[in-house]
Amino acid sequence: MSDSAPTMDTPARLRPLADSSPSAVVAGFIAMLTGYTSSLVLMFQAGQAAGLSTAQISSWIGALSIGMAVCTIGLSLRYRAPIVVAWSTPGAALLITSLPGVSYGEAIGAFIVCAALLALVGLTGGFERLMRRLPGSLAAALLAGILFRIGSEIFLAAQHSTALVLAMFFTYLFGKRLAPRYAILAALLVGGGVAGLLGLLDFSGFEVQVAVPVWTTPSFSLPAIVGIAIPLFIVAMASQNIPGIVVLRADGYDVPASPLISVTGIASLLLAPFGSHGINLAAISAAICTGAEAHENPRKRYTAALWCGLFYGIAGIFAATLAALFAALPTALVLSIAALALFGSIGSGLSNAMQEPKEREAALVTFMVTASGMTLLSIGSAFWGLIAGVLTLLILNWRKAA
Repeated sequence: MSDSAPTMDTPARLRPLADSSPSAVVAGFIAMLTGYTSSLVLMFQAGQAAGLSTAQISSWIGALSIGMAVCTIGLSLRYRAPIVVAWSTPGAALLITSLPGVSYGEAIGAFIVCAALLALVGLTGGFERLMRRLPGSLAAALLAGILFRIGSEIFLAAQHSTALVLAMFFTYLFGKRLAPRYAILAALLVGGGVAGLLGLLDFSGFEVQVAVPVWTTPSFSLPAIVGIAIPLFIVAMASQNIPGIVVLRADGYDVPASPLISVTGIASLLLAPFGSHGINLAAISAAICTGAEAHENPRKRYTAALWCGLFYGIAGIFAATLAALFAALPTALVLSIAALALFGSIGSGLSNAMQEPKEREAALVTFMVTASGMTLLSIGSAFWGLIAGVLTLLILNWRKAA
């Protein structure tokens, strides 16, 4: 059997350490770094807007991180696939405006309702049936569109941090030419060195503190359920779980969707009283672990997700220090390393999306709408890109059939 395509049919003996590689460790670290730096500020902003204490905010981030760690490691080992779980970034943005209108206990109750709905969708198998009907070209276009905005950030970052970004970019290019497995690691090391030389690293606010769980007794109210639980559920499904499954299947990991949704829903339910607004399948950070840069052998890329989960766990234990740690890193470095790690997945997605001539226009529409970053009815562009692509495909097929 060739190493060019992953398979779940004949699982070999589980050997995480032997299967791992330096590139897998780096991919796991970058996946964790990308997830936290892209939305950690939203968590603090939402917590502060709701009047939460520092201990409650730390408990919130800690609960999410531990849940992400356990689910990422457990599911990746179970299915021998790079399954990455993350908190809902669009959900965190939603909470900035919706949390101040309710008590924290009512918000926790809404988190529980949302988690129960997610678990129910997974347990009934409806999500699995939906994903099986999604055309492969649209799925690939959706993946490329999701990742495109992150990938293009490196060129915007070059406007303000030219020396840092160019050093990382050319290190990556020469690394791909000379030692492809270590291109991302080399870019990260060079970026860190250049940032230090330019005085862009600032660890003055860094202080090690262990997060302590804070229990909040839930209460349930109709306004909180309607205003928080239902929108949070829709956002989680449209912006996290569907793209998350698309990422896995676009890289050949045909894992069952429903069990993944069930596990993350149940984990969210258990962690809600400690502040967790929900953990779901990751898309962008998952693509870092599913791509060729994570490991040359697709069947061993699950180790990249294991390392990501381990880093999640460490971050969860020291959740109170995360803001200071990530604030020490220049934004351009984080954006650039994430973009470089996603180049392969973006190219593969675009290539697969355009292979079928009859579906090419629909795939292009899916890509363009998704890459636009538009938001409508508080739902992100990934959902609307998929809807637009499906409608385009149906209309074009109907026209030709007529």
